[in-house]
Amino acid sequence: MTKAERQALWETRIAEYKKSGQSVKEWCSSHEDVNPKQLWYWLRKYKNQDAVSPGNSNRWLPVKITEQASIEQGHALLVNVGPVSIEVKPGFDPALLSQVVKALVALC
Repeated sequence: MTKAERQALWETRIAEYKKSGQSVKEWCSSHEDVNPKQLWYWLRKYKNQDAVSPGNSNRWLPVKITEQASIEQGHALLVNVGPVSIEVKPGFDPALLSQVVKALVALC
């Protein structure tokens, strides 16, 4: 199993565990191929990396930000989330941008 495959497997397992509402011991007893120590390890690993958030299909997507010069509109930033581009102009709403990026990540 490759590193990426193992990471994807554990992302799935952690999401299932979080959705279950069970304790680590209870969840692992119904998933005989998972040792509680392994689950605790991966829970800590993802918590430290902020890579997994319960209930979401979390994947890292490349985000590229470049400054765009626009003659008519002043300076803007171009934010690329996966295959999607968002032009961010001065005075934007940061909370809205955050929500849009999260929605795009969920779709990609």
